[in-house]
Amino acid sequence: MKFSLFASTAAVCLIGAQVHAADMREDALGYFAPLPSTVPAVKDNPITEEKIDLGKALFFDPRMSASHLFSCNSCHNLATGGDDGLEVSIGHGWQKGPRNSPTVLNSVFNEAQFWDGRAADLAEQAKGPVQAGVEMANTPANVVATLNSMPLYVEWFEGAFPEEVDPVSFDNFAKAIEAFEATLITPAPFDAYLNGNDDALSAFEKEGLELFMDKGCAACHNGINVGGQGYYPFGLIEKPGADILPEDDKGRFAVTETVDDTYVFRASPLRNVAITAPYFHSGKVWDLEVAIQIMAESQLGESLAEDEVDKIAAFLGSLTGQMPAISYPVLPASNSDTPKPSDEIFPSH
Repeated sequence: MKFSLFASTAAVCLIGAQVHAADMREDALGYFAPLPSTVPAVKDNPITEEKIDLGKALFFDPRMSASHLFSCNSCHNLATGGDDGLEVSIGHGWQKGPRNSPTVLNSVFNEAQFWDGRAADLAEQAKGPVQAGVEMANTPANVVATLNSMPLYVEWFEGAFPEEVDPVSFDNFAKAIEAFEATLITPAPFDAYLNGNDDALSAFEKEGLELFMDKGCAACHNGINVGGQGYYPFGLIEKPGADILPEDDKGRFAVTETVDDTYVFRASPLRNVAITAPYFHSGKVWDLEVAIQIMAESQLGESLAEDEVDKIAAFLGSLTGQMPAISYPVLPASNSDTPKPSDEIFPSH
């Protein structure tokens, strides 16, 4: 009789656990979506293998910068989580940029690009650093001249944009990079969990997921990229100090010139966040647990217990995905017609 009672109790507990697990996944699917199994489509830019290969070469080519020293990969290093691991990036003339470099991994799923959303898509984003004086300090005309100087690049552009009379253009340069970057997706254990595999997350990670949803983190950090959608004030409840939120960086206000957008930033996408320190647009926080506590206090008005922070950090670790296999490209050789690197390596004072 005792055995039967114990067996019945165990069965009830098991059923209860299964129901809770199913309910939690259903709740999670209300906030998040798994990564697609194929390369996503992008607006007005059909993705082909030729375009991807061209974009990959351009992504790694430092000659797209005026100094021939900096490539897209310099600040979005695919060997280190798709960013550069610096507080703020170093660019032309060893100048420091104004903000932390976000990861390029899974960036195709963001609503817009840059911390303030000033670029609508990856093609528009690709044009920005090339022309920024503190980054690559180049011009569209010099980029096109550099590409046209190398017959192999011309051939690759013709293959990637076969319908165009003059395929070597700055617009197509950006579209090719966008096509390559659209392939940089990193399926993670969390995707397997969302797709029905209960064992993909540990019990501790599941507790972290539950906290992430219950505490309100998922109100801003949601969707395929667990963020990257929507704009929110940094300091919704309690504004961080100037050591974390520099007073001279007013966020999206610089784009919209709307007072309500002061200190407003795009919600950071959290995929691979465990390997992309330092954190926030200022790059001032190097510890993930500290970043979680700051967000809880500033955005939710909560002071999390240490075990809650640990559980949420464990869940965020489940967003670390399988890195795409990238072989270093062999680039076309420069020749006597290729524009020479700028000798203004150091900024004037």
